[in-house]
Amino acid sequence: MPDETGEECRTHRVRPARDADLAHLAAIEDAGGPQFAAYFGPAIHPVLLSPATDGRQRALEPGFVLVAADDEQSPPVGFVHVLVIDGHAHLEQVSVLPERQGQGIGAALVRAAMAQARAQGFDRLSLCTYREVPWNAPFYRGLGFTEVTELAAYQRRLREKERELGLEVNGERCVMEVALR
Repeated sequence: MPDETGEECRTHRVRPARDADLAHLAAIEDAGGPQFAAYFGPAIHPVLLSPATDGRQRALEPGFVLVAADDEQSPPVGFVHVLVIDGHAHLEQVSVLPERQGQGIGAALVRAAMAQARAQGFDRLSLCTYREVPWNAPFYRGLGFTEVTELAAYQRRLREKERELGLEVNGERCVMEVALR
């Protein structure tokens, strides 16, 4: 049955984040740190293991946060955060608890974010990610995202911030986007 965002979900429900959900988001994102540590090994840049942004802070930023939960009363098992930057929709973060990965939750969250961004009038949804990490660019390609070759001003600023943070120490980053119309 479709959920509030129109996304078909079998094992979970995708919905707009509620105040009670926000306290869980940082822990969900932080739970992915060991996966990056295992993938990149001892050379991992510390920024990938730094504490995640608090969900209450995310909710204050322009854009929206959606969560995936088993039912209406359960805490979230994943979330997606879309920012509005210079009038553009940008997928800032998608995270799913490691023990719940492989169940289609991440894909459902991204598809729901695409539907919500489309409903809000956006033509495209962009993101920045690692080009070769299997659960990064290859995952997004499977959802219709393609790599951007001509970056918009806001995308250039995002990439510069990533360079300043040192994210490229662990591999090539890229900007991807998907058409929503």
